[in-house]
Amino acid sequence: MPTVSSEELAAAAGVNSAKLRKDFSYLGSYGTRGVGYDVEYLVYQISRELGLTQDWPVVIVGIGNLGAALANYGGFASRGFRVAALIDADPAMAGKPVAGIPVQHTDDLEKIIDENGVSIGVIATPAGAAQPVCDRLVAAGVTSILNFAPTVLSVPDGVDVRKVDLSIELQILAFHEQRKAGEEAEAQAGAAAAPAERGNDDKGPDGDVPAVMPA
Repeated sequence: MPTVSSEELAAAAGVNSAKLRKDFSYLGSYGTRGVGYDVEYLVYQISRELGLTQDWPVVIVGIGNLGAALANYGGFASRGFRVAALIDADPAMAGKPVAGIPVQHTDDLEKIIDENGVSIGVIATPAGAAQPVCDRLVAAGVTSILNFAPTVLSVPDGVDVRKVDLSIELQILAFHEQRKAGEEAEAQAGAAAAPAERGNDDKGPDGDVPAVMPA
C-alpha cells in the first residue's frame, strides 16, 4: 500500500508540514505516525472535497483552433470532466467530428444543455461572440463558465466565471524574466566593482600609495 509522509508532501507543495497536517484533518484524513498517509485514500478524499468524484458534463462553444485543442485535451476525463458536446456557429462545422465528437450548431445550444444536464460551459469563441454566447449559456441553466475569449464577461449573481488569458500569463513570465535580468546585471556590476574597492585598501588617506620607509 503506497504511503507518503506529510514532510514529503509539504516539501513538494512548498508549505509547512504542520499546516498541511492540520488542513488534511479537515478532510477527515489522519496519517499514521511513522507511516504517513495512504496515497489512494488521500487522493479520494481531496477529489471528493473538490467535487471530482462525480461526472461533470461540459460543453465547449467555439470549435476553432483553441476549441479543438481543448476538445482533444486528455486531462479532462481523468479529473471527472466529460466533454458532452462541441458547439460552433459555423454551419460548415456541423457534423464534423473533433476528438471523436460531432460538432453541433449553436441553434441547438439550449437543447444540448438541457438534455445533457450541463452546468459548466467553456467559451472559446472570438471576443465579439463571447458575451452573447455567455448570455445564452446562463439563460439555459449553466452556472459556471471557463472563458478563453479575450474579453471580460458580465454575468448575474450566482454564476461563476474563470477567465484564462494567455497573454496575461505571458506578461507575467516576461515580468519575471525582466526582473531576473535586472538582478543578474546588478550582481555583475557588484562583482566588477569589488576588485576596485579592494585595490583602494592599499592606498593612503589621500588615495596615494604610501611610501616605503627605509629600514
